[in-house]
Amino acid sequence: MAPIQRRRFIDTSENLPQEEQPELGLNVPDADTLSTFSGTENSGESVSEVPSEEISDQETAVNSVETTAENQEQSDKVDEQTTNSDVTPARERGAGERVPVRRTVRRTPNLRNNPDTEYVPRGRGRNSNYRNTYRNTAASLERQMAAEMEAARIAAEEANSESKPRLSINDLTAMGIQGLRDLAMQYGLMADDLAPMKKQELIFVILKAHTEHGGIIFASGALEILPDGYGFLRSPQNSYLPGPDDIYISPSQIRLFNLKTGDTIYGQIRSPKEGERFFALLRIETVNFDETRVAQTRIPFENLTPLYPDSKLRLETTTTEFSTRIMDLFCPIGKGQRALIVAPPKAGKTILMQKIANAITTNHPEVYLIVLLIDERPEEVTEMERSIKAEVISSTFDEQATRHVQVAEMVLEKAKRLVEHKRDVVIFLDSITRLARAYNQTVPTSGKVLSGGVDSNALHKPKRFFGAARNVEEGGSLTIISTALIETGSRMDEVIFEEFKGTGNMEINLDRKLADRRLFPAINIKKSGTRKEELLLTEEELQKMWILRKVINPMEDTEIIELILDKMKITKNNEAFLKSMNGSDPD
Repeated sequence: MAPIQRRRFIDTSENLPQEEQPELGLNVPDADTLSTFSGTENSGESVSEVPSEEISDQETAVNSVETTAENQEQSDKVDEQTTNSDVTPARERGAGERVPVRRTVRRTPNLRNNPDTEYVPRGRGRNSNYRNTYRNTAASLERQMAAEMEAARIAAEEANSESKPRLSINDLTAMGIQGLRDLAMQYGLMADDLAPMKKQELIFVILKAHTEHGGIIFASGALEILPDGYGFLRSPQNSYLPGPDDIYISPSQIRLFNLKTGDTIYGQIRSPKEGERFFALLRIETVNFDETRVAQTRIPFENLTPLYPDSKLRLETTTTEFSTRIMDLFCPIGKGQRALIVAPPKAGKTILMQKIANAITTNHPEVYLIVLLIDERPEEVTEMERSIKAEVISSTFDEQATRHVQVAEMVLEKAKRLVEHKRDVVIFLDSITRLARAYNQTVPTSGKVLSGGVDSNALHKPKRFFGAARNVEEGGSLTIISTALIETGSRMDEVIFEEFKGTGNMEINLDRKLADRRLFPAINIKKSGTRKEELLLTEEELQKMWILRKVINPMEDTEIIELILDKMKITKNNEAFLKSMNGSDPD
């Protein structure tokens, strides 16, 4: 509300000298000053020549304003009028007379047409119907300047980062212990201090020393969001298990980029500050090998439309690789297949998986391949890592069941996130029987136990894992090729196999009798096949395969595999093999 302007009256005496008047608080203006304030110049006329009627009227008005509070609004109106019009001419005062002294009216500057100001309506005032004030937008200008300075700073940092030494955590995790120790000594660390450290501890001290020397660090990993809202980047070299070299991600970053558990994130990180234990993500470069904006608009995996596989994964590679050649004809695999390799012990299932994986990496390099080994031997893990160009995630038999479950769920979530980004993913699971055993030990007891000691709730999550395989109409696919153990002498394994027997849309049966006779691949042709194979084979291939199956149906299993292997040895590829069925030259 605008301040009320009032008249101030001071008793003065004409006998008081001018220089002593400041003791009263105000200087009494002379006639020239009053005449100038009123807008009229003193042209030499005497002030005493003002008519007595005007003087008496003014004194009456002044006394009425002073005595009653009711006329205060009238005084304000008089002030406003006298501000915009001429003031009554000044006159000489006698001794003891009271002279009205006006305050200078401070006017609000007209900022209506100023583009740097913002009009803000205020409430009603007494001196005007609607008093409008304007607020300067200096604060908004300061924010804009701060944003521009921050953008310039980031651009300068990016320019400077090109010249700074870079280091990737994933490169460090791929190194051996001795290589990490040699690298740590290059940063000035003592060999005696490095000797008792484990691999992850060595990586931590190397990263910290690298940042102290002015270097920048980049890292890639799979995101795991904890119940508290924040998350960590887990390393695939550590099978997505917690470790001291994990990267912290704040909840604000997770909400900003619409991140989920399983997202593969690559970005720049910073060293831990005082009181922090983990490295923190500074800037996100990519999410699931795409730009960050793609993750903000993706469709959830559960809302994607599943279809039958209609795009074939060609497994045929060389002439002498009979395993993949037989599968290409009798049980083809498509993108989005849910395949089950049913095998007894020592039937060659691990070797068959390696050959299938190598064939996919050779013929389909665009496919993202993950090999998940659950409850397997450590030497098999090492062999798989060295023989397949894929991401190998393992949890060996000496680990707890909870770790088996954690690793499997992280792999599944990562695969789902990649499918949401329209990628083709293939997971090799060895084996789903051991995964179901792990879930049977970790799930809460329901009180309902099936035959073999299997809890009724234990098979729900393994089924959800296996059922995630699908071909997606919107783009992308998830293929799961899993092994199931039979003839192990365990009733639990038989129950688990029966539960998964009808869930897949492709099945490969390995025969122990064939393996005992050293006929590899020990594939039972009669029991192996693919649902909707007409979507994966050409019309000519489909007709000839139906004829071939009719021919070999009365034969024994050993005779069938021997016949097929003999025919494939004399043909260089499957196309020549099918032509040889017509009696023409296989070449």
